[in-house]
Amino acid sequence: MSAAATGPTTSIWGRTEQQDFRSRVRGSLLGGAIGDALGAPVTPLPLEAIRTRYGPEGITAPTEAEPGGATGGPRTTPTTPTQTPTTPTARITAATQLTLFTVDGLIRAQVRRDTGAWHPPTDVHRAYLRWSATQRDWGPDERRKDNGWLAKEEWLYSRRDPVRPCLLGLADDVMGTLDRPKNPEARDPAALTRSGPFGLLVGWEPQLVLQLAVECAAQTHGDPAAYLSAGAFAVIVHGLARGESLDAAVQRTLALLAQRPGHQPVTDALQHALGAVRQGMPSPGLVASLGDGHLAEEALAIAVYCALVGEDIRHGLLLAVNHDGPSGATGTLCGTLMGALHGETALPPGWLAELEGRSTVLELADDFAMEMTQGPALHGPAVNSPGWLARYPRA
Repeated sequence: MSAAATGPTTSIWGRTEQQDFRSRVRGSLLGGAIGDALGAPVTPLPLEAIRTRYGPEGITAPTEAEPGGATGGPRTTPTTPTQTPTTPTARITAATQLTLFTVDGLIRAQVRRDTGAWHPPTDVHRAYLRWSATQRDWGPDERRKDNGWLAKEEWLYSRRDPVRPCLLGLADDVMGTLDRPKNPEARDPAALTRSGPFGLLVGWEPQLVLQLAVECAAQTHGDPAAYLSAGAFAVIVHGLARGESLDAAVQRTLALLAQRPGHQPVTDALQHALGAVRQGMPSPGLVASLGDGHLAEEALAIAVYCALVGEDIRHGLLLAVNHDGPSGATGTLCGTLMGALHGETALPPGWLAELEGRSTVLELADDFAMEMTQGPALHGPAVNSPGWLARYPRA
């Protein structure tokens, strides 16, 4: 079944349900961004090197990257206690950039339903093409009236270590599909890290969430393990956003995965994560037993394990980034899961205060929550809010 075959199920949102949903949306997007920023400076480093640089506990808080490190080139740092940095300490990478454009595409898909057009993978692909423009253009193209507000955010026009499959897969207007995916050998976690927002479609059935995430992952990553990992991650987030426990969400995901060809690597990885929980106190050694995270299914397993054993979001994230593999990816995934599970108020406030683009993330999160809970009051046959349609054009 295509994700375009049917729309979301209808539901009635009370005030309490709306507040809880908004908190989980905010928590998921902010948590992912914090995990991304926390892990980015140590992404190129093995655990031994992380401990050498930051101490025996490894990295313990968001910090500026070293010159030429994972988040870009040299940055201005304070030279005396009275000086303050010119930019936030917690800088995000392409993983968060693409996640934001995933959200933008999902909102645009809902708005475009009024026109009779209903194909969310296409709207998400168009959003990813807008992201691609931020990686090559100097700034927003003011001539493009249909770009919406997110593509006009100048701070996003900065290349933050996007992986090659994302750049190649979105280098032209041709959309990869499951029948003809882009980059058939790509198995890294980059499609996975941007897929959390699909799980926030809580009015959808889980199998449709899985299908949409899989179709959109295939736009850049064609290996089945990569796009099925993205689908599995979205379904886990979906369960958390609906108020399920993480264990229950993983079990539901395993049941849905079993129906998909090529699922075994992802299924095995998730089962290994569940098994590691029962093997003793959380440790970097148990994280390492799940792989190094360079493959999508390994990164998913590490994130799930760390979210399951984390005493709180801070503990889970530190476990997720202090290892040999791509710490930014595993931090993004773990933060997304724990933020959706616990909501925004559980996020470390000191880390949030240093997060780059926090106001943009919050604005987009609130727009998403408003569209999903109150969309008919913003656009439709009887009412159209000009301000909303300027932010999320139908074109």
